[in-house]
Amino acid sequence: MVTQAFAQEAETPTEDNADAAIDATHGESLGDPTADTHATTQAHGGEHGSDVFPPFDPATFPSQLLWLAISFGALYLLMSRLALPRIGNVLDTRKATIDADLAAAEVSRQQTDAAIAAYEAALAAAKAKAQGIANESREAIQADLAAKRAAVEADLSDKVAQAEVRIAATKTEALTHVDEIAAETAQTVVTQLIGDIPTDSVRAAVAKASKE
Repeated sequence: MVTQAFAQEAETPTEDNADAAIDATHGESLGDPTADTHATTQAHGGEHGSDVFPPFDPATFPSQLLWLAISFGALYLLMSRLALPRIGNVLDTRKATIDADLAAAEVSRQQTDAAIAAYEAALAAAKAKAQGIANESREAIQADLAAKRAAVEADLSDKVAQAEVRIAATKTEALTHVDEIAAETAQTVVTQLIGDIPTDSVRAAVAKASKE
């Protein structure tokens, strides 16, 4: 505002300045036909020229504030009506997707835990069943071996008893023939030594010797 006042005072013509300006104008007009054009251009340029940068000119502050308010309001409306709803929708969609993925992962984890528990239960049952089968098989084998061993032992006992009976019978039979064999042997020896001797005498002598 002070600069404009000084500019207006400088541009206000006085009587002396007016006469000097008229003389100068006439002199320049005679020397240069384009002097009027330059003077007019310089005059207009002087009227509109200023040494202050327009954004920092206090005279333009009201219009700058007005346009700032208008731009801020338009940007606010644009963001609140278009950009922010879209961003919110994108965030909601991403959140829903993440929640769905987390829920699916939780379901998968629960299913995996259930499958592992079922597998461990089945494995424990299979081990118990295998152990039971092994015990039953071992007991059955032991029972079979015991039965076979008992049968073999009974057969051996029977055979031993039969053999002992046969041995006793053979021994008895052999003992019954000992006297006859001894009598025949004695008779043969005596006959060779002293001649023929009655068989009854030889047998009586052998019987008497065996009793003694």
